[in-house]
Amino acid sequence: MKKYLLLIVNVLLLMGLSAQKPSLTRAYNCFYDKDYDKAKEQIDLCTSDEKLSEKAQTWLYKGNIEFLLANREYSEKQKNENYQIRYPDAPNDAFDAFEKAVSINPKTEALDMMTAQDGLKQLYPYLLVRGVDQLIAQDYQGAKKTLAKGIKSYEMDTPQYPMNGDLYYYYAYALESLGETDEVVKYYRKALDDGSQNPYVFARLVEFYKTQNDRQKAEEMLALAKQKNLNDVSIKLLEIDLAYWSGDSAKAVTLLDQVDLRSLSTVDAMVNMANFFIKEKRYEAASKLLERANGTSPNNFVVLYNLGVCAYSFSEYYFTRQNQLALQQADASDIQAAKSLSEKYLQEAADYFEQARVLQPNDLNLLNTLRAIYVRQQSPKADAIDAVIKQLEK
Repeated sequence: MKKYLLLIVNVLLLMGLSAQKPSLTRAYNCFYDKDYDKAKEQIDLCTSDEKLSEKAQTWLYKGNIEFLLANREYSEKQKNENYQIRYPDAPNDAFDAFEKAVSINPKTEALDMMTAQDGLKQLYPYLLVRGVDQLIAQDYQGAKKTLAKGIKSYEMDTPQYPMNGDLYYYYAYALESLGETDEVVKYYRKALDDGSQNPYVFARLVEFYKTQNDRQKAEEMLALAKQKNLNDVSIKLLEIDLAYWSGDSAKAVTLLDQVDLRSLSTVDAMVNMANFFIKEKRYEAASKLLERANGTSPNNFVVLYNLGVCAYSFSEYYFTRQNQLALQQADASDIQAAKSLSEKYLQEAADYFEQARVLQPNDLNLLNTLRAIYVRQQSPKADAIDAVIKQLEK
């Protein structure tokens, strides 16, 4: 009986091992039955097999299976944003598989499957989505590789679904994030040629021309941006920025007063507008905008830092007011009120700067300002901040 049981166990083991042997037929049958998860398991066995990995058919199957997995995944994601993508690299795997099939035999075909060339031409929407996900995850190198494939796919033929510059824009953004700026302008330009009306494309190009000190091209780009996005608040902010950069402060202030502050819906727009107000020493207007931004993005270093700047300026105003009232021998209650407000805003500034410090503990501008505040408050924290500054300056 024991021998009989051992025989059964051995047979079952052999059957299990046999089931794991790579088989293109099994992979195709799973594909035909639309069981793409099982098809992927089967085709991955084939691509790892020494002999089957040399066949164009293997990679054609792989490309089609990964393509349909990507299609299924992103369709589900569109229906339900909480859907968890199981095969995030399916678009990349499909692209690589189709290219491999072409390199072995560009004429290989299979019933009910796309040819490798047709598959390559249709992958760009999925590669764009994958590339953007990688950008969000700050995987800039991965995003660069994915989006480069997307561009290659997009440019193989007249695209069925125009991307309106998005592939080129995000690729350029990935290059900038990696510090690879040599071709950034080329791809932002390609985004415009592809029909982009994204205000950030214009903003990045204007910024580039500013770094080149090319005022004419910067103004030409602004004119084109206004033509395409006349009512977009981002373009209005861009125009203000360019006016300041060009040295036309009067024009900048005029434009500043024309902006409807209610139209500022993003944190970036609020911060940019607040920066212009700070430049004009209109700290109350800046502070209101920054408080709105802080409500939307409570852990934003720039927002917290600039709220500290505004509060510090209010403190300075009331400190000066206190001294003026004292020189004028004004009522003691008025002098005390100004003193209290100065101290209140000084503490508020310290609180904002400390919140910002948590996010960027080694920012020397912030630390020097905090030290100055604590010196004025006669706080022992001044010595602690001073020690941190000296350590950083070594």
